[in-house]
Amino acid sequence: MSQTKRSWKLQEYVAHGNNVNCVALSRKSGRVIVTGGEDRKVNLWIVGKPNCLMSLCGHTTPVESVRFGHEEEMVVAGSMSGALKVWDLEQAKIMRTLTGHTSSIKSLDFHPYGDYCTSGSLDCNVKLWDIRKKGCIYTYRGHKNGVNCVRFSPDGKWIASAGEDSVVKIWDITAGKILTDLTYHQGPVNIVEFHPNELLLASGSSDRTVKFWDLENFNMVSTTDGDSTPVRNILFHPDGTCLFSGTKDLLKVYSWEPSKCYDSIPVNWGEVADMAIGQNQLIGASFSQTNVSTFVVDLKRVQPFGGIPHQEIGSNLSSKDVDEVFTDLSISNSSVSEGLKHVPKEDIEEPTQDKEEQDNDSFEIANPEDYREIFRPKSRLEHSPTRPVEPFQPPPDDGMFQTKRNVSSPRNVNRQLSSERKCSAERKSNPLRKSQLSKSVSDDGDLEPVRQPAPTKTSKVASKSNNKTSVKPVSKPSPRQPEEDKSGISPEDFLPKAGGDVGYGVQRVPSEGEALSTLSSGHDAMAKVLSHRSKNLQIVRAMWTSGNTKAAVDSAISMKDPSVIVDLLNVLNLKSGLWSLDLCSCLLPQVQDLMDSKYDSYVTAACEALKIMLKNFGPVIKSNLTAPPSQGVDISREERYRKCRQCYENLSMIRTTISKRMGAPGKIGQLLREIQILMASMD
Repeated sequence: MSQTKRSWKLQEYVAHGNNVNCVALSRKSGRVIVTGGEDRKVNLWIVGKPNCLMSLCGHTTPVESVRFGHEEEMVVAGSMSGALKVWDLEQAKIMRTLTGHTSSIKSLDFHPYGDYCTSGSLDCNVKLWDIRKKGCIYTYRGHKNGVNCVRFSPDGKWIASAGEDSVVKIWDITAGKILTDLTYHQGPVNIVEFHPNELLLASGSSDRTVKFWDLENFNMVSTTDGDSTPVRNILFHPDGTCLFSGTKDLLKVYSWEPSKCYDSIPVNWGEVADMAIGQNQLIGASFSQTNVSTFVVDLKRVQPFGGIPHQEIGSNLSSKDVDEVFTDLSISNSSVSEGLKHVPKEDIEEPTQDKEEQDNDSFEIANPEDYREIFRPKSRLEHSPTRPVEPFQPPPDDGMFQTKRNVSSPRNVNRQLSSERKCSAERKSNPLRKSQLSKSVSDDGDLEPVRQPAPTKTSKVASKSNNKTSVKPVSKPSPRQPEEDKSGISPEDFLPKAGGDVGYGVQRVPSEGEALSTLSSGHDAMAKVLSHRSKNLQIVRAMWTSGNTKAAVDSAISMKDPSVIVDLLNVLNLKSGLWSLDLCSCLLPQVQDLMDSKYDSYVTAACEALKIMLKNFGPVIKSNLTAPPSQGVDISREERYRKCRQCYENLSMIRTTISKRMGAPGKIGQLLREIQILMASMD
């Protein structure tokens, strides 16, 4: 029954005219969703309703990240060009357009108290913005690769940033410097979240683990066991009792002291983009191409809550206790400004606004009634009744509705054919019955019971004449008869051929063993392919573990097996420190071949490798090619120049391939656009 459902899909709708790049849920209510797309628009939706609530226009490049304010009164959106726009949803106007990043903005967050926000970008920088007055206040530099996520601490004194370089950094806002590096992850860190009322930080990574960090001594408290897929999103319960971790098609619930998985709930959301909690339900949002999907998980049926509402088993900390936890770390708007006085003046940036961006700003409110209800509640009198927020109800089970009989099942087909033969015999002996049976079929193809008409004088005469001429009496026809097929197509043509007849020309359904034999007919060939691939990987691994990475790469290339190259690239992408100029010159031709592959996983691995090569070795290649010739003979320099020249030629050919595939949808299209931006720096 539907009452036992723990998770279900709420809705799916087309959110943009082009591919969707980012999705965010409001954390206060969990009932409003904001999306950004390739069409350069920011759209707002009410969760559970299919119509767009509001559309915010103004960006001149695709929108890559979005975020709600803590009170759902503001929205900030970052674009591929590095520009930010902040909208006031209550006043329905643009507050500020800010520029400063040199590459795509991947994450945003609002300060819990002050009028500040922070952003993380592919340019490896974290910026702190004053959205009312000063523009960019400070830029935090230190990541060696793109920044995937930024979050303010609950007291507003720190910023945590997670990067593609597998490092989580904690920044002190008032001092304008880094506090510590958290470096135990073995892959890119995708998401970080602060505990709501403890000095605890959680981070989720592509190494498929969630790690918990003590912010008093900056030590790792615990780590989860490796999951089957990368961790894309994490969320602490508002009471701080547990942490929810979203991976591909799965939600897990963790504790950290000790590390324990309370529950695991299958949710068919793909790679979840954001999560929020409201009315004892967890709302998840994901996107694919132009569509956005929302999902609901009933927390009353999830451990550790079980069948008890989470309010009854939440943390024992009151709001007063929470304030006391952060007494020593509390911060106000004035303290941010005062603290920033200690930052060197050359590091404080002047506010910047792009006039072209500002001229394109506009609001399109599609549903004024819902807009006023959500974003202008202050216009109502305090004693005015508010609309109650009800939890989302699960859809009914399939078994709750009776469907029409499936006449195409083997048993019904046999019964149908038997009835048809009887009907055919009756038609030959009684023409009147033939006309009655042909009328028993409805216009839409459904079979209806035959209703005998009242006897007339004509029918009585015909009946008497038929009784005189017929040799044996006519048997009573079946009440459900199909119309006689005049197309020449027989139902037997669509029945299984194996197994022979079971009578009346009807083919029997194959047995379980025969079905398994048919399904496994191609198993031997696939097993042989996988066995060969495993053997090749073992050879590469043996050379790799011996310490000769270059020999392992050369061996993999000589095998001429694209799947082995992809496996090797995936390892190198996770450990970007293993790359060298030698590996770039060897693998770039292989990467070029993978870019033309029909398999998305091959193209994705090639794009990720290209990003690392361009970020780490692009400046080296350019500087070596543009440097003046040296005096005398320098063999090492000549060798380095030759490798750089080879890399540059391969990159030029790859650039041509990328320009042809710029319209690719989804993640691949985004990666290709990022690579194109990185390649522009080599011109």
